[in-house]
Order: sequence, then C-alpha cells, then structure tokens
Amino acid sequence: MRLSDFDFALPPEAIAQHPARPRDNARLLHVTPDRLDDRIVRDLPELLAPGDILVSNDTRVIPAQLEARRGDARIGITLDRPLADGTWQALARNAKRLHVDDVLQFDGADLSATVAHRRPDGSIALRFDREGEAFADALAQAGALALPPYIERPGGPTPDDAADYQTIFAEAEGAVAAPTAGLHFTPDLLAALDSRGVRRATVTLHVGVGTFLPVRVEDVSEHRMHAERGIVTSDAAAAINAARAAGGRVIAVGTTSLRLLETAADDAGRLHPFAGDTAIFILPGYRFRITDRLMTNFHLPRSTLFMLVSAFSGLERMRAAYAHAIAGGYRFFSYGDASLLERAP
Repeated sequence: MRLSDFDFALPPEAIAQHPARPRDNARLLHVTPDRLDDRIVRDLPELLAPGDILVSNDTRVIPAQLEARRGDARIGITLDRPLADGTWQALARNAKRLHVDDVLQFDGADLSATVAHRRPDGSIALRFDREGEAFADALAQAGALALPPYIERPGGPTPDDAADYQTIFAEAEGAVAAPTAGLHFTPDLLAALDSRGVRRATVTLHVGVGTFLPVRVEDVSEHRMHAERGIVTSDAAAAINAARAAGGRVIAVGTTSLRLLETAADDAGRLHPFAGDTAIFILPGYRFRITDRLMTNFHLPRSTLFMLVSAFSGLERMRAAYAHAIAGGYRFFSYGDASLLERAP
C-alpha cells in the first residue's frame, strides 16, 4: 500500500489545543460497519455489555524534554525509552557535536549523563549519574513534557498540561507521550462502567518519541516502527482470557493497548504474559487476534495510527468516518475527541 492511500485534508482549526472539560464530555463517534453515531464519551457504558473487558494503558508520562550543556554547546535532549543495560535511548538536537564518553550537564537540576553510544539512526544512549527515585526526582526538576508539535505552546507546557496530559490510569513511569484515548476517563465514568458490569484490566506500553515521527517512505511496508517497552502481567492476561472465555469482548483503550495486546496474543486469541519490546506495525490485511473493539482519538493523516485504525475497521469505512468527523466539527489528535470502532468482519 502507498502512503498516499492514507492521506486526507484536515483543516488546522480541527486540531484540539485543549481537552474537553470534564474529560468525559468529549464527543465520541461510534463507527460500526453500517452506521456512524454521534455520541459523547459519557455514553460509553451503554455501548458496552456486561462481561466485556476494557483494557487500558497504565503508563505514566515523564518530563522527557531536557536542555543540556557540553562545555559551551547547548543540546536539546528528548528521552525515548530505558534500555536493558540501564541507559536511556534519546534523541538529541545538534547530535553531531556529541561523542561517546562526552558528559552532559542538565539545566534545572544537579543531573549529568555520559554518552554511552551513538547509533546510525541518529539516536544516542545516555547513562545518567543516578537511578530510581533519585533520577525521577532530578528529572522532575530538569525536564518538561514533550508535548506533540501540533499542540501550540510557544512558552512551553503550562501547569494545566501537567495534569491534562496524564491519564487517570497512569502509574508506571516511562512514557514520552500520553496514551491519549485514556485521557477521556473520569472517576464517574469508571464507576458507571463498573455498575454496568464491564470488567477492567491494565497493561503497560511506554509510548516512545517514535510516535511523533512521520512516515517517510511511499511504500508503507518499508516503514520500520520504533520499539517500545511493554508489560502484560500474568494477572492481566488471566483476567482478559477469562472474560473472553465467558463471551465478553475485549475493548482496547487506545492504539497502544491494542498493539501490546496483539503482540502478546497467540494465533488462537489467547493472551500471554509479556515483558519486552514491541515494534508491531499493523496495516490493512492484518488479522486481529484478540481485540474486538477499539476506543481511540482521531489521528494524523499519513500516520501509522491512521493505518492501524484502517486495518481495524476498513480503509474506506475510516475515510467515511473521518470525513463525517471533519464535517461535524470533531476535534482531532491528543486533546481531541474520541471514536469507538467496531472491528470489520
């Protein structure tokens, strides 16, 4: 398939700069094989059935944007993900100025790091001078949220963003970007889902900086996804398998949850505990193993996420759904509205 197959015109005013308040007051487009229904997120419980299981991503966004100094040189750093050897993969502005064993000092905190590796793709690996809670505390002082470039913040992220860009499920620190479908949930909505008899489980996928990077090849099969760290616990796998065995549907909250579920499921649709990296790239033609429904925001044209939703519900169906959303004034991207997608037959 060609990259141009996934293009569409999006007016700039459709890009949300702030979330709905309250969060569950965002609009929700219910996309079935033969209908497009305009709802709001607060309607979600009546669109699900007792025994269904809602699977959300409990990653927590870290302040991954840093400003560093190496002598007189200023270098912008965006953390990507922790690596197995204890270093952090990162992207660096002015990376050509960096060499292995260079020491960086970070503004805003008593924090330094040594360049452990330089990679052919332009990324680097940094070994910080502390770890655990001490590293988290220093990062909170020195770092800022790496908001998506389409959220306009000339003065940097605001105090509201610090709360708005974190989901109610957030526990496990390590994401550069928020799993944005989860931003719509509130305590009242979770209580309503519980009352409806909808089960809930969480998995962890630490969303990396690769989520912001564009596809640069016309033949999309040649695109390579950045790896991201994921965890499915044995308890989560057991709960999801039990719900499916009892006839419940698996509803993924966000493309991150879906990608991890599909990584950890076998061909028979059984979910297994998982801890490792996933670089799964889902295109039309993919056979879904375990996910029955997907709740997700509206995505960028020509993006891997629009390719994923097109694989899930059908390219022509998603073209029609996005045209409906644009004409109807739905708000797009991270702070925007949501959709609930039925899987194509």
